[in-house]
Amino acid sequence: MTEAGFPSPVLIVGAGPTGLAAAMSLARARIPVRLIDRSPQPARHSRAIGIQARTLELLEQHRIVEPFLELGHRAHAANLYSNGQRRVRLDFDPLLTRYPYLLFIDQTVTERLLAGHLETLGVQIERSVELLEFAQGSAGVTAQLRLADGRIETLRTPYLIAADGAHSTVRHQLDMKFDGDTLEQSFLLADIDATTPWPDDEFHVFASGDGLAALFPFGKGRFRLIADHKAMVPQAPEGATPLPTLDECREIVQRRVHHPVLLSDMTWSSYFRINSRMVRQLRAERVFFAGDAAHVHSPAGAQGMNTGIQEAFNLGWKLARVMTGGAPDRLLDTYHAERYPIERIVLRQTSFMTQLVEADHGPMKLLRERVMPVLVALGPLRDAARQAVSELSIQYRRSPLTLERVLDGGPRAGERAPDALVHVVDGPLGKAPGKGRVFDLHDPASFSLFLLVDPEAARDADETEPQAAPVDDDLARFAQAVEQRLPQALRVWRISDLPDGDAPPPGGGAPQSLSEAYGRARPAFYLVRPDGYLCARGRPASDLNALLRHCETWFAASASAQPAPR
Repeated sequence: MTEAGFPSPVLIVGAGPTGLAAAMSLARARIPVRLIDRSPQPARHSRAIGIQARTLELLEQHRIVEPFLELGHRAHAANLYSNGQRRVRLDFDPLLTRYPYLLFIDQTVTERLLAGHLETLGVQIERSVELLEFAQGSAGVTAQLRLADGRIETLRTPYLIAADGAHSTVRHQLDMKFDGDTLEQSFLLADIDATTPWPDDEFHVFASGDGLAALFPFGKGRFRLIADHKAMVPQAPEGATPLPTLDECREIVQRRVHHPVLLSDMTWSSYFRINSRMVRQLRAERVFFAGDAAHVHSPAGAQGMNTGIQEAFNLGWKLARVMTGGAPDRLLDTYHAERYPIERIVLRQTSFMTQLVEADHGPMKLLRERVMPVLVALGPLRDAARQAVSELSIQYRRSPLTLERVLDGGPRAGERAPDALVHVVDGPLGKAPGKGRVFDLHDPASFSLFLLVDPEAARDADETEPQAAPVDDDLARFAQAVEQRLPQALRVWRISDLPDGDAPPPGGGAPQSLSEAYGRARPAFYLVRPDGYLCARGRPASDLNALLRHCETWFAASASAQPAPR
């Protein structure tokens, strides 16, 4: 233990987006962290540029999304071409989220914003600090660190999070296998000015016999160009690093895009090789792997950085519950159980997408040019594609952390808790009745218990003084019993549908009504995990005991000494 009774800090190795998100999740839950990176300064350039809708939702719940929206550029549609002809157009506007688009923003900006937010939580990145070696024991991890001034520090930490990239030092020291393949061809990246015939709120992927090219907009005429380089990376003079030239980019666009695109003013370029690999286990006793340290794959679909950030949020609250809430160690095993299947799907999907757009003959080309346009034209498949790309379809329904009971509509346990406009009847800290949004009510440092009541109960509450608002005795006992299982880790809200005059307008981008998002069963409860996913739902009258057993099993210390609810 450290001073003042706080637990020893969790050591996070690597200050990229994944490590920053892990530190943010832990710090918000008041868990001390040490965030180290051996680089003396942040990277000046990056490969990851796309933030998906689900990641934006999570950043909103951490109260940090606004700077991203201000600095990023929104793309509302994706277009796939084959030999100059558009075969598929996928628009994101119908998505039921406040963020029906892909936000393009350079990873360096993402890291700067996350690091700035971390400072408000009292966490500073320790740069030029290198993990030399570590050893695990039953009570923690002993790590040897080389500090910026060359001194060696011995650190005792309860847990170590490896977010140190594709060449992870932690992974190599544990001699963990990184299964998968290295693709033969290299890829070209360039940040460049371009004049195009299209609106700048869409991105474009071009497949042809000459190879792949893609243009992603940053706004104001700036684009990221990505193209495969089927030959090996060109040789450079000894001691020099080969870099793509503006002329090479122009030649690629001319041969592959088949549309009038003029390139100029290239500010950065690079080559890179694609790997498709992942570890077999995300947990090795007290060490956890996340981000590129756990998996690397094609950039197709802009999934990599988003996957790492969401892994960090998944792991962070679980470590917090074990360290300060008395939750059993087996809760940490669910990090692998929940995230490993998603990582495996991401690797398969990105590999398939890369093969699809690169195929210049055979079944894959036929699929791209003939079959996909027909499939995407079908409403259900088009909706499924939108949900998959935006990562709104990620769910943990098969997780042992889910308690599912049948209700009249609404999201199931294990699924994302959607946003909705609601009437707040009452809440923690004497919250006055009024209009609210689910995302504003949820705090990612706590569980949120939403008790859905019928509008009449809400009207009765509004017609009395706030301090004397009637509370259904059964619901009050229900909430009290759950709070006893999750002391100081639960925020309880009674919510109802808004009056008809205050109902949200239909359409993508606007929050749904409570009934649209969470079904019409009243009264009903939804228990939201700190990472914004539902872990339980049901009816207060019949499912209280099951919910209490579930919370005691997974999220809290034994309640055997606590009085049973009456």
